[in-house]
Amino acid sequence: MGLMLAMARFIPRANELMHAGKWEKKSLQGTELRGKTLGIVGLGKIGMEVARRARVFEMEIVAHDPFVSAAIAKDNGIRLATLDEVYAASDYLTLHVGLTPQTQNMINAESVKKMKRGVRLVNCARGELIDEGALAAALREGQVGGAALDVFTKEPLKDSPFQKLDNVILTPHIAGSTNEAQEAVGHQIALQVKEYLKHGVIQNAVNVPSVSHEEYLTLKPYIVLAEKLGSFLAQIGGSSLEEISISYSGHITEWKTELIRNAAIKGILNVAVEEKANLVNAASLASSRGLTIKEERKPKASTGGAGSVLTISTRSHKEKHVVKGAVLRENTPRLLHVDGIDAEAPLEQNLIYMRNQDVPGVIGKVGTILGKHGINIANFSLGRHGGEEQAGVPRQAIAVVQVDGIVPEAVVSELRGIPAVQQAKAIRLD
Repeated sequence: MGLMLAMARFIPRANELMHAGKWEKKSLQGTELRGKTLGIVGLGKIGMEVARRARVFEMEIVAHDPFVSAAIAKDNGIRLATLDEVYAASDYLTLHVGLTPQTQNMINAESVKKMKRGVRLVNCARGELIDEGALAAALREGQVGGAALDVFTKEPLKDSPFQKLDNVILTPHIAGSTNEAQEAVGHQIALQVKEYLKHGVIQNAVNVPSVSHEEYLTLKPYIVLAEKLGSFLAQIGGSSLEEISISYSGHITEWKTELIRNAAIKGILNVAVEEKANLVNAASLASSRGLTIKEERKPKASTGGAGSVLTISTRSHKEKHVVKGAVLRENTPRLLHVDGIDAEAPLEQNLIYMRNQDVPGVIGKVGTILGKHGINIANFSLGRHGGEEQAGVPRQAIAVVQVDGIVPEAVVSELRGIPAVQQAKAIRLD
C-alpha cells in the first residue's frame, strides 16, 4: 500500500526535490487510488490483506487465484478472473504468489502486452516472478507507467537497468522489516514450537502449505477426526492397499485441507507401516509405497445434519472399504458410516467392530461375553443395511462397541464364535 501511494503521489521524487532546495508543485501532480482497479495475483494471506486495505481506498479489486472459492472472494469484495483478464483490467498490479516453474518470469514481454498502457506494478513477493529486462524495456517505452520493486532476481541489487529509470521505486527487500513484524515472527515461531512439542504439528514446513495459528485451531478437530477415521478404516480393512480416496463435503471444502489429508493417510499407514508417517511426510511416504491418493470436494454435506463430512475409502485388488465421519458435540470426532451402513459412534480409545447378520439375540450374546470377562460397555452403536428386506435373507448389520480397557484377542475370538457374527475386530484409537 505504501508503494502504491508513493507511485500515485510521486512522494520519493518530491522528497528528493525538496532536499535539493526545489519547490516544484506542478511536476508533482499525482493521481488518487480511489476508483482505480487493483489487480492481485495470488489471494493468500498477504494478498487478501492487501485487498481488504485497498477496499478502504475505494479501489475496484480483480484477482486471480485458482485455489480461492468464489464465495470467499465475494465476501471480500473481490472479482475473480483469469490471469489475462486481471492483466487487462488493472491500473495497479501487485504480485503475491510463490516461485514455481509456472510463476517464474510470469511478468514478461508477452504478458506486459496484455496490460493497460501505463499500468503500475508492485512486487514485494519474489524477484524471479519478473523478467527484469522485459520490464525495464516496458518502463522505458511507457507501456508500464511505473514500478515499485522490493525484491529482485539477484540481491543485493547491482548493475540493474532499473537504477537508471526515474519511474521506478526501489527498496532493499524491506517489506517485512518493521519492529512489529519482527515481534510477530518471534511470537509465531514460539507458537509453532509449542504446537510441535504438544501435538506434533509442524507449521510452515516447506512441503506442506502454511497455515496460521488461527487456521490451525479451526482445522485441528478435523485433523484429529481424519487420523482416527483413517486408523479405524485401516484396522477393519485388509492389506495390500492400492488407493486411498478422501472426500470433503460441506464448509470444510473451502479450507486448506492438506493437513487433514495427511492426517488421514497417517492414520492409515501407521497401523502397519514400520516407517511412521507424520503430518508432513504422510503423502510422500504413501507415494513412495506406490499408493494412489485421490481427493474430491463436494460443497454440500450428504450425511445427517453435520456441517462437514469427511469420507475416506481404501481399495486393494480384493476389496474396498468406506468410512464417513464428522466433528460433532463440542469438537468430538464421530463415526457416521461404514461400508454402506449408517452408525454413529465415538472415535475414541478402545472399540470393538463387528459385522453380523441382523437377527435377534446378537446384542445379548455380545453383552454376556463382555460381562463375563469384566469388560464394561461405554457405548453401543448399531446400524443395518437399508432397503427392503429379502425373504429369508437377514440384512447385514454392524456394531461399534466402545469399551473401557483393551480387549484381549481371546475375547474377540469368542465374539467371532457367535453364529450370526461374520467379523469381529478390536480397534485401538490412541
